[in-house]
Amino acid sequence: MAGEPPKPDAKDVRQGKALMRGQILAQNSAYIPAAALAARKQYLCQAYEDGEYLKNKASKDQGPANLMADPKAMEAMMGGMKSQMMGIVPQTLIMGWIQFFFSGFILIKLPFPLGLRFKQMLQSGITTPNMDVRWVSSLSWYFLNLFGLRGVFALILGSDNSADGTRDMAAMGTMGAAGQQPGQPQDFHKQFLSLKDSLAIIYHEWDLANVEQRVLVKYGKQSRLFKSSAE
Repeated sequence: MAGEPPKPDAKDVRQGKALMRGQILAQNSAYIPAAALAARKQYLCQAYEDGEYLKNKASKDQGPANLMADPKAMEAMMGGMKSQMMGIVPQTLIMGWIQFFFSGFILIKLPFPLGLRFKQMLQSGITTPNMDVRWVSSLSWYFLNLFGLRGVFALILGSDNSADGTRDMAAMGTMGAAGQQPGQPQDFHKQFLSLKDSLAIIYHEWDLANVEQRVLVKYGKQSRLFKSSAE
């Protein structure tokens, strides 16, 4: 049902790589000379300000585009919903079946005492106020197994497995809001301008200054070098 994943657009990849380039320059500015850093800062800051790396330069002042108007974005959203449907439908049927046939049934009794705060979590579907908290209803036991066995399934089947019910439950919660408030795309123009300001205030401190002497001192070769030069 998922089908083939959509191929990324070259312009979208270019935007992300340009943003990553500025971040890498900011993180590793101490490992290049001052002249090289100044040249790269000047080029990237000017390119970020002019929108050189934007997918659509004409719309840089209009904000991010609406995802609902992009056919590729809509296709990607539908593909994600189709892939989640295989896990959502079984979980919904099992939960509805348990709630319909076993609503109000007590299943097990825990062998250790618990406080009253656990009553609402362990006795879902039962409205008896005087019952001991250690008794667990069938619906609560289903949710405890659903969330409690996640670590066991991840250990045996791997992190991304179809038995992870919490992922399906999260998808069920987001599907209703997907049509009302769709996620907005990234505003690369604002990110470029923010990164431009960060690059402009970088203070260059050459981390490789006197690196030869530091290496010689680290390995105990500096005294021998002075002796050989004196001879």
